[in-house]
Amino acid sequence: MMDFKNPLAEATARLRDARRVLVLTGAGISAESGVPTFRGAGGYWRDHRAEDLASPEGFARDPKLVWEWYTERRRTLNGVKPNPGHHALAALERAVPASLLATQNVDGLHQAAGSEKMVTLHGDIWTTRCLDCGDERTEPGRLHEELPPRCEGCGGALRPAVVWFGEMLPTEPLERIERFISERDPVDVVLVVGTSGVFGHIQRWALAPRERGAIVIEINPEPSALSELVDIQLQGAAGEILPRLIER
Repeated sequence: MMDFKNPLAEATARLRDARRVLVLTGAGISAESGVPTFRGAGGYWRDHRAEDLASPEGFARDPKLVWEWYTERRRTLNGVKPNPGHHALAALERAVPASLLATQNVDGLHQAAGSEKMVTLHGDIWTTRCLDCGDERTEPGRLHEELPPRCEGCGGALRPAVVWFGEMLPTEPLERIERFISERDPVDVVLVVGTSGVFGHIQRWALAPRERGAIVIEINPEPSALSELVDIQLQGAAGEILPRLIER
């Protein structure tokens, strides 16, 4: 980590001059909107491991239970709105057109805030996929009345189109990020927001651009696995720091 007298001012200056920006976000930014973290389910769900509610094996064993849990998560999200951090990143995209946002979140809050140049690494909780015909439909806000729901086209079983435990990340988002950090014009700034930084992909994407001159800025209320490796660490809530950083 670099020793700057005023880290926020330095981060602001670097971002102001940037032509290409990569943003990586995790559960922390959505937690500020009131979205429970993945392992934070309580009440009825305490009797079930997250792996049992979000895995192909768990779905095959009890699809109704899995869909009850995802319906409860959807119902929670219906009362949640993007926070100032989400809106600030959407504003950053407008200010720096050559930017890309990659999120581990499935809640759709970045899209609701207006972000468009983005990839969802773990899918979208509002999207369903038919296990028979492969049809995918994204319907924000929908709560299925019949559980488990069936495909309107072929009648096959529907599952949430998210990445479950034991499943590989989809190829297209991975390739898009790799292309972005490998293009002729290098990434100038990497923003890492609200992620624990424990996953190998996140660490690679955060740190690889430094080899071509990028500066890595982390925003997180708690130290993460990346905190000692980044150039600037801004400790605090994304909803407070990002608007200050980007408005400047």
